Amino acid sequence: MALSLFGLPVPVIILVIVFVLIAIRQVGRFRLRIWQVMLGGACAVLVLGQITPLDACRSVNPDVMLFLFGMFVVGEAMDRSGYLPTLADRLFRLAHTRDQFILLVLVGMGLFSALLMNDTLAIIGTPLVIAYACRFDISPKTSLLALCFAVTIGSVMSPIGNPQNLLIATYGGLPQPFFSFLTYLGIPTLINLFAAFFLLKWLNPIEKGECRFDMPRDLITDRKLADLCRVSLAIILILIIGRVCTGSALIPLTLIALGGSAPILIFSRGRTEVLRGIDWPTLLFFVSMFILMQSVYLTGFFQGALDFSAIQSIPLILAASVTVSQFISNVPFVALFQPLIAHQGMPLEGVMALAAGSTIAGNLTILGAASNVIIIQNAEKKGYTLTFWDFFRVGLPLTIVNCLVYWLFLSLT
Repeated sequence: MALSLFGLPVPVIILVIVFVLIAIRQVGRFRLRIWQVMLGGACAVLVLGQITPLDACRSVNPDVMLFLFGMFVVGEAMDRSGYLPTLADRLFRLAHTRDQFILLVLVGMGLFSALLMNDTLAIIGTPLVIAYACRFDISPKTSLLALCFAVTIGSVMSPIGNPQNLLIATYGGLPQPFFSFLTYLGIPTLINLFAAFFLLKWLNPIEKGECRFDMPRDLITDRKLADLCRVSLAIILILIIGRVCTGSALIPLTLIALGGSAPILIFSRGRTEVLRGIDWPTLLFFVSMFILMQSVYLTGFFQGALDFSAIQSIPLILAASVTVSQFISNVPFVALFQPLIAHQGMPLEGVMALAAGSTIAGNLTILGAASNVIIIQNAEKKGYTLTFWDFFRVGLPLTIVNCLVYWLFLSLT
């Protein structure tokens, strides 16, 4: 039964509290993680009877959860075996100058993030770009900025590049998500990756850096697991190509992820360690988010209070996505607004604008994307960091350019 307080349904009040806590992420001496805040919100609506346990279970989308699980297994195995760091190492070895290295970080890691979720690239890529920045005698700050922008922008053009795109592909009713994302967002994303290179050079000149960070000679730490990762990656690519070429919904996104993780889970002796190492907090975050958002949706508050016809133009969708995502994070933003907008019959261009805007929100500030926080936290373990101003002075003009490019292309498509 939906309760109200001060004229607002209790689930809406809980949602506001969750958003505020996600924005500040600290209460007194306690540093709150996003998954902890979302879990608290889900528990609150359950305890207060704002959603029944049965409705809570039904609200959790099994396709999204299984997809995330499968991709996390593959990402953890590639990291644990050293296979993905080896691929990145081969990429960076192609660079002969500082400019070439930064460009390879942007384009190479950007393309990687379209296949594997950007948070995975953020974890694995941080020590690599620091090491190669030292090798090219570049300030690690520059390479870290390049990595942040690369995994954010690159993930825009794929339904599996980041969690919010996965939600959009799942709930948006896209018959061909890979084809749709590539058609509408592929070219502008590549343009934005090169735009990031030129803006980074202009606003953050590539300077010499005094650092030393040696890479191990052999990045492969588990050759059998690395071989299984090669098989898993091949399966993922074959299934993606099969879905794009055949136009068949018989190859769902869930099958792609689970098919890729199957060799690791079935044949690897280290499957237990892989399972222990996957990002369980993020999976718990999604379960909690589904429950909280469904309780809010059942109140009918936003359906009656918001006129989504007023924000269905591409520039407004981009602006709202970038702005609001700074405060409540991009995944909750998409989870809250995307189903409502979809029910209003939003055209495909608008859906793509939602995907682009909620993702490039990560280029505006450090808190705009979880991948930024992951990169900085991992960099600080090596003795390097990025301040808010380091990021914002490049991120603000870059985000404006990104929005203009996506606006132009989506308007002409």
